[in-house]
Amino acid sequence: MKVGIDMGIASSGAASNGPALLDLEELLATRLLVQGNSGSGKSHLLRRLLEQSAPYVQQAVIDPEGDFVTLADKFGHVVVDAARSEGDLQRIAARVRQHRVSVVLSLEGLDTEAQMRCAAAFLGGLFDAERDLWYPMLVVVDEAQLFAPAAAGEVSDEARKVSLGAMTNLMCRGRKRGLAGIIATQRLAKLAKNVAAEASNFLMGRTFLDIDMARAADLLGMERRQAEMFRDLERGHFVALGPALSRRPLPIRIGVVETAARSGSFKLLPLPEQPTEDARDLIFKAGEDEMVARPVAPRRAPPPPPAPSTNDLLAQLARTRPASAPEAPAEVTEETKAEREAALDAILREILDAPEAAFRTVAVLYQDFLVRCRIRRVSGEPLNLPAFRRRLAVARAGVNTATAEGSEWDRAVAFATDLEEDIQGVYLLLARAAMEGAPCPPDGEIARACGSRSPGRARRLVAYMESRNFVVTRNDPRGLRIIALPDLGWETGPGDPNAFEEPQAPGGQDLFALGS
Repeated sequence: MKVGIDMGIASSGAASNGPALLDLEELLATRLLVQGNSGSGKSHLLRRLLEQSAPYVQQAVIDPEGDFVTLADKFGHVVVDAARSEGDLQRIAARVRQHRVSVVLSLEGLDTEAQMRCAAAFLGGLFDAERDLWYPMLVVVDEAQLFAPAAAGEVSDEARKVSLGAMTNLMCRGRKRGLAGIIATQRLAKLAKNVAAEASNFLMGRTFLDIDMARAADLLGMERRQAEMFRDLERGHFVALGPALSRRPLPIRIGVVETAARSGSFKLLPLPEQPTEDARDLIFKAGEDEMVARPVAPRRAPPPPPAPSTNDLLAQLARTRPASAPEAPAEVTEETKAEREAALDAILREILDAPEAAFRTVAVLYQDFLVRCRIRRVSGEPLNLPAFRRRLAVARAGVNTATAEGSEWDRAVAFATDLEEDIQGVYLLLARAAMEGAPCPPDGEIARACGSRSPGRARRLVAYMESRNFVVTRNDPRGLRIIALPDLGWETGPGDPNAFEEPQAPGGQDLFALGS
């Protein structure tokens, strides 16, 4: 279905003006980048686009200032308050794709780092939806330079990494999943280049800095001497280019909108006329509606303390006795080390035997592990988090005792410690299968090893490991998958990647799908 969205009036010549139509179907395939300084009309442009396309396509708006929540009253968008956990936002995003509901993710009131984390979680939920739910959707991100910064700022590296990764997935790989990214930024120089480079349609508004004008002119295929025109653009005037807009740079004046932002433009108001003395009284004297502080009453001297009782005197004498010498630490022998290792392995097996253990975060499992160690009174210092992650990855790989004690398995563990934490468990699972000559684990089993239910995530991790030359995949004549580990010289047997079936929760219901 070909749909033309009326964005306003296009000026193709001195005397000819006509409607500026945006091909919605082409936009879904080619994405859009909007640039303009504060006050140039970016938000007005996005609102016009959202209002005109609302009847035809599902929409999701990442709204850092809460300006677009007014779409809910007129067009039925559901406002999602981002003041909730990242897991909740991921599950909500999955339901948004399942039920095809248009939403506005309001990040108002959160600090910059929290906004980046919440936006990344929500975009990740949209991106990781099952293939059957890949319906077309416009994903509008206002102030995109906050979520895909070109350089590190005051936020933590982890928050910047996850946010930039989510924005990169949206713009680089979102098209195949039906996600059409529409990003707006005040300055192209502040936006990560790999995010901006994926857009094929551009709407450039007023800007003043030379570097931004030059980049805007380059993106539109204009000569550098024409870049000065961006300083003269009025509010709501943009230059358009792209397969969904125009094959040549086309000036556009954005049309009117039906809804309004909560933060409108400020108008000048006359100052109140009053004598200077009256102004001083207004500031330094409390008004009638203010609570007048009560005079401070003089503080009475505290009463003398009561005489100590006999029990108090006896307790004081007991505290003055010399403290007993601390007990000498128990001697560490090979036997006590073996007992400690056996106790730790037993506790870890108990934790992993729980039905939902494969899908709980490492932090939650670690807290459970520490509590169980205290209950069992396991001797020695508790494992730190990195050591627990390594032991957990080995346990999730399903290695038996005989295999774990061999020198060959030590090679695999030593190599896995140098990998990223996200793929250590997957690598050890593949190493165990290759070492035992077992069939290649299916996607569902690989997903469980990394704490996920999504076979798509397992396929992406295997593809990432292959791109880093950690593994090599191939198919045998029957179409079964074989994975080789070049650094270890091992290879799994042929296995069906789709053979794994997800265990059902009691009663046959998928509790995860219900948000439990």
